[in-house]
Amino acid sequence: MITTIVLALVLLAVLALIGYAILIYNGLVRMHNDCDKAWSNIDILLKQRFDELPKLVEVCQRYMEHERDTLEAVIQARSQVASARGEQAQQQAQNLLSDTLRSLFAVVERYPDLKADSLFRGLSQRISELENQIADRRELFNEHVNLYNIRIAQFPDLLIARQFRFSDRRLWKIDPAHRADVAIQFQRP
Repeated sequence: MITTIVLALVLLAVLALIGYAILIYNGLVRMHNDCDKAWSNIDILLKQRFDELPKLVEVCQRYMEHERDTLEAVIQARSQVASARGEQAQQQAQNLLSDTLRSLFAVVERYPDLKADSLFRGLSQRISELENQIADRRELFNEHVNLYNIRIAQFPDLLIARQFRFSDRRLWKIDPAHRADVAIQFQRP
């Protein structure tokens, strides 16, 4: 009778451990998928911005004959985004594209006719809105990645994470070169 009680308690303890391990595993899977979903949401906005850029460049080309370098930098950055493979390469290409867009908008300040063009205003407003949404989604992505990375490093979750090969995710970081302010040159009246 005592051995039956001990056996039942051991079996109950083993079942409780298995149940706890399953809960940990399912939580890690959910967090991993939350990171993927957050990246996918960024990707949707990046695609929308990517699709809007040719229209913006086309409108700018009508006015900015002397600013070929700036327009070509935007076009080049856009093509790098198209060819980037992998999350890290995609992040670097997107950071470069954001920088070239800032440069383009800085140059636009020298072209009052372009700034007054309704098509340009609409496109630049749309791209600015997308940029703000992308920044918000990057913040959310980093939050998901941070929580996931903390969870797989904490005990006892790290035991399950190692067993099932959950690995760290990389935060979205900006290259130091992309942190510099864009030089804006104003025309004197």
